Amino acid sequence: MIKKESFHGFTKETFKFFKDLEENNTREWFEENRTLYEKNVMEPAQEFVMEMGERLKSISPKIVAIPKTDKSIFRIYRDVRFSKDKTPYKTHLGIFFWEGPRKKLGNPGYYLQLDKSSVLIAGGLYTLPSELLKPYRDAVSDPQKGAEIAKILKKITKNTSYKLGGNHYKRVPRGYNSENPNVDLLLHKGLYVYYEGPIPKEVYSPDFLDYSFGIFKDMSSLHNWLRDNII
Repeated sequence: MIKKESFHGFTKETFKFFKDLEENNTREWFEENRTLYEKNVMEPAQEFVMEMGERLKSISPKIVAIPKTDKSIFRIYRDVRFSKDKTPYKTHLGIFFWEGPRKKLGNPGYYLQLDKSSVLIAGGLYTLPSELLKPYRDAVSDPQKGAEIAKILKKITKNTSYKLGGNHYKRVPRGYNSENPNVDLLLHKGLYVYYEGPIPKEVYSPDFLDYSFGIFKDMSSLHNWLRDNII
């Protein structure tokens, strides 16, 4: 059982593990170093999920935070079935907190990724399930809901460290007005904002909770709009 308030930060060994894995991405090496993965990656990741999940409830009350592999912590094994790259392991840690009635990735949420030298923090919905494309397009086209999301995105991206993601299509979908003020959003297959940068010094201490939560909070209005209007 993980104790509350047990997150003390990630360590230099966390990032060394991913650096070494990148250079030795084989099943043999991973099995030889599995105990390092469990200690230096999984343990602090589980502690982070527990504590961040509690904090996120203040801005997204029904957030799901489960400190297990294939729940809030993405599995390290790559799906190589349809990839030319057959290396078996991801060289980063992915953590996801979601809110909504659908299966995990069909809901908006908050995402954290760490690799050997960088951090990525995001909020929103990375890929809209096909059955949500029409509700999404209807919402961004709606005069009231569309004006609301435009205002939200403008406010978030006023901080130039935050970027808008999810643009995918080249043409406005059939049945939608190309003169709509939110025409750019009609080209999206997902809708999220993200920050990407070098590993901050806070990552090595409990301060990383405040650091990450501050960014998640900046992005929470997008998360909440998607939760309330699309899901």
